[in-house]
Amino acid sequence: MNSAPSKFQLYLQLIRWDRPAGWLLLLWPSLSALWVAADGFPGWHLILVFVLGTILMRSAGCCVNDVADRDFDRHVKRTAQRPITSGRMSVRDALWFGALLALVAFALVLTTNAATVVWSFAALAVSLVYPYAKRYVSMPQAVLGVAFSFGIPMAFAATHGGPAWQVFSAAGWSGFSLHSWWASVPPLAWVLLLGNLFWVLAYDTEYAMVDRDDDLKIGMKTSAITLGRLDVPVIMLSYAIYLLIWAWMLADRHLGWVFYAGLLAAAVQAVWHWTLIRERTREGCFKAFRLNHWLGFAVFVGVAGGYAVAR
Repeated sequence: MNSAPSKFQLYLQLIRWDRPAGWLLLLWPSLSALWVAADGFPGWHLILVFVLGTILMRSAGCCVNDVADRDFDRHVKRTAQRPITSGRMSVRDALWFGALLALVAFALVLTTNAATVVWSFAALAVSLVYPYAKRYVSMPQAVLGVAFSFGIPMAFAATHGGPAWQVFSAAGWSGFSLHSWWASVPPLAWVLLLGNLFWVLAYDTEYAMVDRDDDLKIGMKTSAITLGRLDVPVIMLSYAIYLLIWAWMLADRHLGWVFYAGLLAAAVQAVWHWTLIRERTREGCFKAFRLNHWLGFAVFVGVAGGYAVAR
């Protein structure tokens, strides 16, 4: 007979510690953007900040998401046994834990610069909005796309927004303005964010296809429901738009064959995902979603490897 999980184990279940795919989907585009923003290796400090910050903020997001969806999740077979939904953890405990994780992530942001600190509040706002978008927006995956892509402008702000010590210096803040804050993120970053949004739309629609029957019963809005039988074609089109935008925007960086090999490896994976989702089975769609981080990893290796070879 299995014993009840400890409090510590419940917290690990809450933040999906045994399923790293969630934070890896956030990490690879953020690291890719760091390399692009720095025009090469960005330094270990920023890598550490973004890796740890990604894990912490994704974990905090799980806390907020599960609190927001607790009344819906009990009707979905895949989520019915989550700690809050099953009653094994209180809403208060989950929110306090999520707030603690977010504060630790913010402490990491404070080691960067003023522009990144300000942008972090926008990133937090988008993350808090997403769990409630599923009630009102027919394509909530687009909102998630912004939230899961916000590491891209954050990476540019951390690289272009001034020295790391600026946030602790009165002199550093004295020259800070709305213009300097906005200028810390160039147009390139926003176009890359747009491209990444299409990747998020692709993989989160695959995820939504897993729960489509349950979501229809409880009135949840998802892209899988909105798109209907167009779900698979739109997913494949979204993969293509994502890769084409990144290829187009980074063409002038002269990253060479390594970059294009990475994009090709990602495209091959996208085609493989089509074979998994075309029959719209729960197992195939969930497998495609779960393995999407390898597609993002291929793009990252192409970007980082391209800069390494170009140097």
